[in-house]
Amino acid sequence: MATIHVTYYSQALSGQSEFYMVLPNDVPPMMAVAGPNPAFQRPAKTLVLLHGYSGTAIDWLAGSSIQDLCSQFNLAAVMPGCRNSFYLDREATGEAYGAFVGEELIGYVRRTFGLSDKAEDTFICGFSMGGYGALRTGLKYTHNYSKLADLSGALIYREVAEMTPPNGNMVANYAYYAATFGDPKKVLESDANPEVLVEQKLAGGEKLPGIFIACGTEDMLCPLNRAFSAFLTEKGVAHEAYFTPGEHNWRFWDPYLEKAVAWMLAE
Repeated sequence: MATIHVTYYSQALSGQSEFYMVLPNDVPPMMAVAGPNPAFQRPAKTLVLLHGYSGTAIDWLAGSSIQDLCSQFNLAAVMPGCRNSFYLDREATGEAYGAFVGEELIGYVRRTFGLSDKAEDTFICGFSMGGYGALRTGLKYTHNYSKLADLSGALIYREVAEMTPPNGNMVANYAYYAATFGDPKKVLESDANPEVLVEQKLAGGEKLPGIFIACGTEDMLCPLNRAFSAFLTEKGVAHEAYFTPGEHNWRFWDPYLEKAVAWMLAE
């Protein structure tokens, strides 16, 4: 299993960016051709993995079984470092993290590593802040991603919308949220609200990506993920949703990562 650390100049971020990558291009022949798994009889699929708040590009390698999953399912995993951006475009700083993950990064790895340029072969997943990022990115950039997985997503857009200066929350102050999400008063009408993106796609008759949601019932973010699942159900959007015992940690996320990967690869 090849593990690569890449830095390159990002136009979207106006500076150097970094990502880790796992490539299943050195799997022993006996693993690639033997057994019931036909994954290595097709080109590799691509999975972008987004970290949580205060996290780094290496978190998935350190906390999850992604390397084993890549070797089992012939996946190329791309793990960018995006700081505490919520994977949104920041007008104040010129750092377009949404465009970086949604367009630039996936285009870069496709060209550089010869990966499929088809949305049907490309997926995105994240936990916590990254769960929100995967949801928002997958819904906004449907031409690049066909399926998304939100693991314990920090779907806090309604909380942000109610913030007034100088009050933030226990994680960060008001100024941070205003710089990240834009004017809180406008958040619910903006594309920082995944519900807006769903409604736009439905109104335009566009195909939505497959959506997978999982959150532990002991996780403080569970009510927010339940609410989004209920919203999808109300809109008639088919999706996978799992709310089972668990907390905000890798003991919950890792098993559901494997479940999400199997779901993404299902025909």
